[in-house]
Amino acid sequence: MPAPLATELAPGLVQSRSSPHLPVAFNPSKTIMNIEQARFNMIEQQIRPWEVLDQDVLNLLSIVKRENFVPAVYRDLAFVDFEVTLPAGQHMLAPRVEARVLQELAVKKHESVLEIGAGSGYMAALLANRAQHVLSVDIEPELAELARTNLANNGVLNAEVATGDASRGWADAAPYDVICVSGGLPVLPQELLDQLKIGGRVAAFVGTAPVMKAQIITRIDEKQYRVADVFETYVEPLINAVQPPRFKF
Repeated sequence: MPAPLATELAPGLVQSRSSPHLPVAFNPSKTIMNIEQARFNMIEQQIRPWEVLDQDVLNLLSIVKRENFVPAVYRDLAFVDFEVTLPAGQHMLAPRVEARVLQELAVKKHESVLEIGAGSGYMAALLANRAQHVLSVDIEPELAELARTNLANNGVLNAEVATGDASRGWADAAPYDVICVSGGLPVLPQELLDQLKIGGRVAAFVGTAPVMKAQIITRIDEKQYRVADVFETYVEPLINAVQPPRFKF
């Protein structure tokens, strides 16, 4: 009579799905390799073709682990050209959009940053790696808490998250060197622009469906601003975003 099958498996073995009695080797390093390959593919196939060539930005995308900021149910989509769904009906920006905005803002180590729309905290983490300090604000308490938790869990110490309506900026901590608007704006409110230091930059998605312009607005002096249209896309508008005046007959 054959000996009974062992009920416990040796370390490093799991039961085969095709036959529950046949153990197969589990290699955790293969899982890590697959994640790193997916990250590499994202950078080389999505982000470089979108004219993101700043090597510091590309390196940063390998350092800040995007998969740690994606809801667990979407972890397998962390590196896909896709707006990952977040709580409260919101979405992360697509990876290529995040990277392009980061490159165009050219944040420096001495600069303070306001991010409007915290999301999962990923963009704040990227910005914090280049800035002195980041303040990220979200109107949805659930998202603010998610971003706060993700930043803490990933050791980002120079970013904080506040809950509130920053659709017209966040005057409490102004002026800022950089303002990054991670949501759409039908029009760019003057109150937000007034919160920039001279030489400061705003990244914003301006316009309405079906196409918005991603713009970098630089403050030249007290009254003048330079606007550069960088690319076209569509991003869901911020809650309470300022609307353009309606024509009256």
